[in-house]
Amino acid sequence: MTETIRRATPEDLRAILSLYPYLNPGDPVPGNDARVTGAWEKIVADPDHYYLVAEDATMIVACCVLVIIPNLSRDATPYGLIENVVTHPDYRRQGIGTRLLHHACETARERGCYKVMLLSGRKEAHPFYEHAGFDGFSKRGFVKRFDGR
Repeated sequence: MTETIRRATPEDLRAILSLYPYLNPGDPVPGNDARVTGAWEKIVADPDHYYLVAEDATMIVACCVLVIIPNLSRDATPYGLIENVVTHPDYRRQGIGTRLLHHACETARERGCYKVMLLSGRKEAHPFYEHAGFDGFSKRGFVKRFDGR
């Protein structure tokens, strides 16, 4: 499949939300309410916040978030954080997610980042991230949750 990978537009919100039940099954499905649309407006207005989408001819089939974070260490060189990587189940194992991650990494490189990071709590996804070039052993991630999940 040949997909197009691009930065999301304001009109892509509904399609992105349709992928989220596959991200964390069991989580409440985000609605298109004022809280969500308000957050979306902030996201699309922020030049350092990228929602990247992969679409085929008919629909958005995958997305991820890349945030460029200004930094004081490393000679004030920014770094990137990737989150919420999800591909529609019907489009998995076709290389779309890998190409999406590579696009995110290239965007971070173009923005002058010295590294990108991501966390994954899904052991079944770890080989996917390693195949995409991420090192799961050189550092250790820590998370402190406030939502009880």
